[in-house]
Amino acid sequence: MLSSQQVETFRSQLNQMKKDIEDRFEMNGHFGLEEGHGHESMGELSSYDNHPADDATELYEREKDIALNEHTEEQLLDIERALQAIDNGSYGKCEVCGVDIPVERLDAIPTATTCKEHAPEQVVSHNRPIEEGVLMPPFGKFNYDDQDENVAFDAEDAYQIVNSYGSSETPSDFNDPQDHYNDVYMESNDPDGYVEAYENFVGTDIEGKEITIFPSNQHQQYEDMLDEEGTMTIFGDLPPYEKDPYTEDEV
Repeated sequence: MLSSQQVETFRSQLNQMKKDIEDRFEMNGHFGLEEGHGHESMGELSSYDNHPADDATELYEREKDIALNEHTEEQLLDIERALQAIDNGSYGKCEVCGVDIPVERLDAIPTATTCKEHAPEQVVSHNRPIEEGVLMPPFGKFNYDDQDENVAFDAEDAYQIVNSYGSSETPSDFNDPQDHYNDVYMESNDPDGYVEAYENFVGTDIEGKEITIFPSNQHQQYEDMLDEEGTMTIFGDLPPYEKDPYTEDEV
């Protein structure tokens, strides 16, 4: 059980904590939330001439101020509840089970009105926002530092798609000037939707069998390239045991 001297010591600490919070609220206007609109806290008249990224930054700061204000207001309520308990003579006893709260706990948390066993929010949640299943981590495992080769849609693909819609670069900005604006973005000649050229006109069934060639301009260009090189594939001629299934018997 706390002595009267200990109770007065805690009362003094709580009153000082309360004064500090009230002074802080008065000084910063409840983290700027007393302003009528976010523009007032930023000194802006409107968003008309602001870059969207600047507005997004200010919105984030506004949201952070709201969270800080709510947290500080909860601290103030806890202080007032503890001071009320002192006035009622119940300070130092758990308001749930009535046992004495250890002095060590009150030294660490003067606003405590429950013992550790009945403290609210004892469990720290490790649940993450459901959006992170889609958005986080950025690009997932497909990033610029991946050592393993993969053909999935990755960060570089995303950048190329965005960059294909235009950038501040022009054909004259390159050491080797390009003929068209569509050729100035990074690796503009990369195939779209496939890796190797033949993947654009070769298909199989679900088991990887029944190889089928779909005639197209890309197929013709591929064949013309191989004819010019005098090879069967881009990596050379096939060995006999692979060549036979792909060649027709001469009549």
